[in-house]
Amino acid sequence: MESLRDKYEVVIGLEVHAQLKTKSKIFAPDGTEFGKDPNSETSPITLGMPGVLPVLNKEVVNMGILTGLALNCEIPARCKFDRKQYFYPDLPKGYQISQYDEPICVNGHIDIKGKRIGITRAHLEEDAGKLVHAGAAGLAGSSYSLVDLNRAGTPLLEIVSEPDMRSAEEARAYMEELRNIVRYIGVCDGNLEEGSMRCDANISIMPKGSKEFGTRAEIKNVNSFSALQRAIEYEIDRQIEIVEEGGQVVQETRLWDDNARETRSMRGKEDAHDYRYFPEPDLMPLEISREWVQEIKDKMPELPEQKRQRYMGLGLSEYDASVIVEQMGLALFFDKVLELGATPKIAVNFIMGEIAAYLKEDHIEITDTKLTPENLVELIALIEKNTISNNIGKQIIIDMMKDGTKASEIVEKRGLSQISDEGTIKEVCQKVVDANPEQVEKYRGGKVQLLGFFVGQVMKETKGRANPKAVNDLMKEILG
Repeated sequence: MESLRDKYEVVIGLEVHAQLKTKSKIFAPDGTEFGKDPNSETSPITLGMPGVLPVLNKEVVNMGILTGLALNCEIPARCKFDRKQYFYPDLPKGYQISQYDEPICVNGHIDIKGKRIGITRAHLEEDAGKLVHAGAAGLAGSSYSLVDLNRAGTPLLEIVSEPDMRSAEEARAYMEELRNIVRYIGVCDGNLEEGSMRCDANISIMPKGSKEFGTRAEIKNVNSFSALQRAIEYEIDRQIEIVEEGGQVVQETRLWDDNARETRSMRGKEDAHDYRYFPEPDLMPLEISREWVQEIKDKMPELPEQKRQRYMGLGLSEYDASVIVEQMGLALFFDKVLELGATPKIAVNFIMGEIAAYLKEDHIEITDTKLTPENLVELIALIEKNTISNNIGKQIIIDMMKDGTKASEIVEKRGLSQISDEGTIKEVCQKVVDANPEQVEKYRGGKVQLLGFFVGQVMKETKGRANPKAVNDLMKEILG
């Protein structure tokens, strides 16, 4: 299949639904907290009772504008809401209030590793509820379904990209950066597992050199980055196989089964006319003044790419900067450490070294540990003052993360302060030289790389407390 892929160009566009972090729903006063008892966060408006009217939540609009600005979009002076008609058990009104031809954000882009991905539009809409499939019916699966309407009416911002991506890796990188952006500006928690960020992928193939896109298939509701990449890879191969065998790809909506690692047909793909859009009669068009947009723009926090560039300006590698930015909690922790005056290079060595390894091993975030920025800054200061060695710092940082103890307390309690007295260090160096005559002879015979061996033995003898520079200098002096 790899060789066949060389004949085709892949075209990918993503539709990402981000659930906005408001306390109440887009048109109703119900709460939006995840995990509440089924149907406990509902109201007559959410249930679509006769005679009720929607009232637009201003904070939803604020978040929509903020996201649009972060995605380099234009914010039109006017947007409106429309009714999108479709019938499903978890949509009690029989229609969804969305935006069609006049969305809140248009013509944006984000840059991913030097490539610009266009954003056609981002529009506000209400979410549907959730079907919980239950019971048993043999191999057929569930025998009945229950409806939970807690999620119905939750505000969504649907971000629609241009078909600018050409690989599963690019699509994943775009989705990851999009999540970074909405999390950093505080409009969405980006939790894919809870469904607060979901992705539909539109995929097609065309012969290399062709200017006409092939027929696309849409994969619905992919809920992890790895699943998105796997689903796209599978769909590319499926479409190539169809074309190679003389068939035609059908425009349809498909579901990704991550256990079976395959996409399955769900229904024929709808076009806009199938939804019979018309303006929502219960909501007036929304006028967005330039003053309103500027007011929100003035409050824009630092965006992920800006943070990366700032870190690289401090001397961090692009890789280190990207890894820290990817974990927002870690980036905020690092920023506080910098604010307290720590040397960036030493701080990042700890963060990318012992701290990152500990977090990865325990599958936790920096906020799940008891390490504070203040304690890390104190540890770095002890190293810079030569009170302790860097190796001692690496040893005690784990305890600091586990129990929150200050570095100075651990050093005092365990007697870990650095030995800098030349007489004491020279005595240990001489002891190591006397104990290793064979290595001494080889060193003096030209194997100067053995210096590391002697230094290591001294550090072992002093349990890492000896000043490394003093050890190096004195050992060279003794060995001659």
